[in-house]
Amino acid sequence: MASRILFPAKCSLTISSSAQKCITNVGVRSLSTSLPYHATAAKSKKTLAKPGVKNIVLVEGVRTPFLMSGTEYADLMPHDLARGALQGLLQKTKIPTEMVDQIIFGTVIQEVKTANIAREAALGAGFAKSVPAHSVTMACISSNQAISTGIGYIASGNADIVVAGGVDFMSDVPIRHSRQMRKFMLNLGKAKTAGAKLGLASKYLSLKALSPELPGIAEFSTGEIMGHSADRLAAAFGVSRKEQDEYSIRSHTFADNATKNGNLSDRLTYIVPKTGKVVERDNGIRVSSMEKMSKLKPAFIKPHGSITAANSSFVSDGASACLIMTEEKALEMGYKPKAYLRDFVFVAIDPKDQLLLGPAYATPQVLDKAGLKLSDIDVFEYHEAFAGQILSNLKAMNSDHFAKKYQHRKGKLGEIPMDKFNLWGGSLSIGHPFGATGVRLVTTVANRLEKEDGQFGVLAACAAGGHGHAMVIERYPS
Repeated sequence: MASRILFPAKCSLTISSSAQKCITNVGVRSLSTSLPYHATAAKSKKTLAKPGVKNIVLVEGVRTPFLMSGTEYADLMPHDLARGALQGLLQKTKIPTEMVDQIIFGTVIQEVKTANIAREAALGAGFAKSVPAHSVTMACISSNQAISTGIGYIASGNADIVVAGGVDFMSDVPIRHSRQMRKFMLNLGKAKTAGAKLGLASKYLSLKALSPELPGIAEFSTGEIMGHSADRLAAAFGVSRKEQDEYSIRSHTFADNATKNGNLSDRLTYIVPKTGKVVERDNGIRVSSMEKMSKLKPAFIKPHGSITAANSSFVSDGASACLIMTEEKALEMGYKPKAYLRDFVFVAIDPKDQLLLGPAYATPQVLDKAGLKLSDIDVFEYHEAFAGQILSNLKAMNSDHFAKKYQHRKGKLGEIPMDKFNLWGGSLSIGHPFGATGVRLVTTVANRLEKEDGQFGVLAACAAGGHGHAMVIERYPS
């Protein structure tokens, strides 16, 4: 059991009284019409620039509205959304398409008709045919990987300008014939006579062979659905159903406020192909109440689980794209960058008992790499797969036992201040098109640093397979 593996009976995991108050009262606090604001202005800190190392900057990031699957995007293909994100980036930056050195897109559920979706979307968006484009996949951190790959191209001198993005489209996922049916169909063309074809049919076809194969939602290595993992994780860290529902209300309320206040400036106005419908908002933001939330039944471990449809991220459609380049090239072209992209790490952990703890492992590593302390960070943006996952990671980072036993560190990272954490909502409310979320996180950190007068931000995310990612971003000086 995860509870025994993560926290033996002799170990008591607690949060400080201030953090507990922040989390348990968050439902009440977040229902106010204003967001908590980081009142302390950014302190003067040393830049993370390194001698002899190129400064790589984020010039701009955009995304289509993130929609619940089966709604306004239902009749599209994923490359339609990816193309829309790229077109929006071109309109916002006016970058000459022939000057881009590489286009990299992350995606998880791949459409078989567009095997290299980066290339198809780039051609459709009007990029020069001479610009190479390739696709990457790393579950929920696929566009994080796209950005990191782009950073690698630039740092190695193989590119000056890279477009990175991501897309996922759950309204229409590939559904295969059964293996027996596929064998029949592949061999059918080799059969020259009616008798040979009948022989193939008798060999391969049955009622079972007619059943389609749906895309796998369970972890291939463990056979466990992520929701089950989240339920066990929340139980292991003592995260209550009440805490999770309160956090979910917080996310939706903050996203609603951010929308009304115009803070989500990365979101494009998207005109849906074929219908011409104008989509300007994310449609999954729903500010609920504890009374309504408490009535929902557990979604995975029944009847005693704490994960419900309302405190989980929902199935989404959407795409994102960003423009990154060397600082020298950006200034040469007349751009005012948003932020420096600094240190990043990818981690891999036990996919059975620690599947969703990537942020708890990656955050201290990336801070160590950058030479920063938790107190140096002004903005935190973490992917919200489940409320229970977020709260478990926060507790893990504030646990001496977890740090010493599982990370082999001298002590805990500490308590992340909630008045700096996901203040414009997150995946629970805005949505989580798997491959597109990473660019949203990076862009949101950059925009929040400017809005809140901060210098350093950290983003982190978990991913299927037991992976995690974290990155430090530094605000570009005014």
